[in-house]
Amino acid sequence: MLSFSILGALQIRTALGFAEISGDLQRNLIQTLLVSEGRPISGESLVEEMWGDSVPDKQANALQAHISRLRRKLKSLEPELMVSRVTIHPSGYRLTIHEGEFDAAEFTKAVRQAEAAGPADAAATAQLLGQALAMWRGPVFGDFPGGTICQLACARYEEYRMRAMELRFEAELRLGHHAAMLAELHEAHSNHPLRERFCEQLMVALYRSGRQADALNVYRTMRRHLSDELGIDPSPALRHVEHAILAHDPALAGTGTGTVARAALLQPA
Repeated sequence: MLSFSILGALQIRTALGFAEISGDLQRNLIQTLLVSEGRPISGESLVEEMWGDSVPDKQANALQAHISRLRRKLKSLEPELMVSRVTIHPSGYRLTIHEGEFDAAEFTKAVRQAEAAGPADAAATAQLLGQALAMWRGPVFGDFPGGTICQLACARYEEYRMRAMELRFEAELRLGHHAAMLAELHEAHSNHPLRERFCEQLMVALYRSGRQADALNVYRTMRRHLSDELGIDPSPALRHVEHAILAHDPALAGTGTGTVARAALLQPA
């Protein structure tokens, strides 16, 4: 059994350790097949992804040569398998990936599971997403983002990571862990200053930690960022949190039962 990891530099783990994929074209090929998550991808798309504007004269032969090379490599890692992982279908080439073998697929599955969970599952959600976020070793594909297909996949998985962080912070706030989350919330907000959900969550955590002035200062800074960078006003949800803080809304205080303590966070995401 192999495991494939792209939440960081490409890694293929075998029972004996890590296997290396040599050559940019081979890495680009397997990364593109991986992000297709078991769906066939056309030869034309693979050629464009691998060579871009520098397509070789005999592109079909060149692609087939790289497909054969990848098949041999994977076969050497799983000599007991009778059928190649890379198969040809009417609609293109497909890499067979079994459940639990691909970190990005497992990560997105965890995020969807967290999205479907209810407020009463806050502890389980926080644990699930903490484990899922620990899968990340760095940017998707590391320093080798590949072509258009892979770059779009990078953006998709990164958005799932942001969503996972928001859902985990929300679960931790429901559990009353606002003080413990302050450092991570500050970091998330600093790294993504235009993402309003992180701002909302940081404001609530600061308010609940007895730092009302800091919470309001975070809001004012965010409002300037939105105006200067995007020419827009804060969302109604973000303004709702500011008004709740100014009014000392009891809903922001939270309870020991893990109820979320913010006016906007009272509604599921």
